[in-house]
Amino acid sequence: MDSIRAFYRSSEGKFFRPGAKPPDGEYKQFSFRFLLDLRTNMIRILGIAALLFVALPHSAAGQQPLRTDPDDQGVMILQGDLPVLRYQRTTKSLEGKWPRANYVHPLFDLDGKVISEDFPPDHRHHRGVFWAWHQVWVGDRKLGDPWTCERFIWDVPSVNTSGEADSLSIAATVLWKSPDYLGDDGKMIPVVREDTMITAHPQTNRYRLIEFEISLLAIADNVKIGGSEDVKGYGGFAPRIQLNGRQRFVSGDGDVQPVKQAIQAGLWINITDDQRGIAILSHATNPPPNDLWILRSKGSMQNAVYPGRQPVSLSRVEPTVLKYQLVIHRGDLTAAEITKLQQDFE
Repeated sequence: MDSIRAFYRSSEGKFFRPGAKPPDGEYKQFSFRFLLDLRTNMIRILGIAALLFVALPHSAAGQQPLRTDPDDQGVMILQGDLPVLRYQRTTKSLEGKWPRANYVHPLFDLDGKVISEDFPPDHRHHRGVFWAWHQVWVGDRKLGDPWTCERFIWDVPSVNTSGEADSLSIAATVLWKSPDYLGDDGKMIPVVREDTMITAHPQTNRYRLIEFEISLLAIADNVKIGGSEDVKGYGGFAPRIQLNGRQRFVSGDGDVQPVKQAIQAGLWINITDDQRGIAILSHATNPPPNDLWILRSKGSMQNAVYPGRQPVSLSRVEPTVLKYQLVIHRGDLTAAEITKLQQDFE
């Protein structure tokens, strides 16, 4: 300590400045370098703690938990006071037209701003995050057009919510009906039982995960579903999100250019600009095709195509299960990060 001025501390904890002669009694000697090292170490510890806080999900870092706010029309999921999504249980229409139920709107970004659209002027039948098909057949009888909300009813007799430490779920039972399929008493007969689970996770600083599991079981004999009866074949899971002309469409293989027809682009698509984005993930176990996409850069929805133009049968014994995940993010997720989320999803 020859070149370093010393501090002294008495047994009572009092420090004496460098050069000061301590009083008689017990005391300990500290170098100025020791105090500098102590301060440096404390700065390092605080820095590491800050990095850990950023890396952890908000919920792990003290963020408010997920909760529900139900009413007679549907169920809202919130994280604290920040809205996440709303499930629409009852039928909504616009001046009596395009009646729809069993979909998500609004869907919110990480800052609580609405990013989905309902009754957009260009396609009034589009609605938030929805899943529907142009073709529903019972034998040789075609029942309305669920995609365009014509002559079709989604009856939702049951909605339940449940929560775990890291998620909150809405479980809905839905009966598909149409005035084109009636019993002898003139009442509509259910043709499909749908059981859908929508699961939201607490947001991290960079993204939020929302999962959809849609289970379809035929109630009537010889039920088939199919997409549009043209070369596009669109139908199935379809988020209608706000588009601003600046978004890029990215797959695991790089940028994708939306075209009129369905394109093969892998299991996920990321629609993003420099402020926010939404990635749509299709589960690897979804029945084929599970890698076809109808993409639109303006005035439309984004569609994970299933099954396409040709209708497929629904079983009365084994349900058809479709799984999708939305990744709501701040526009800065890389392809590698989304690929990792896809792997975790599976």
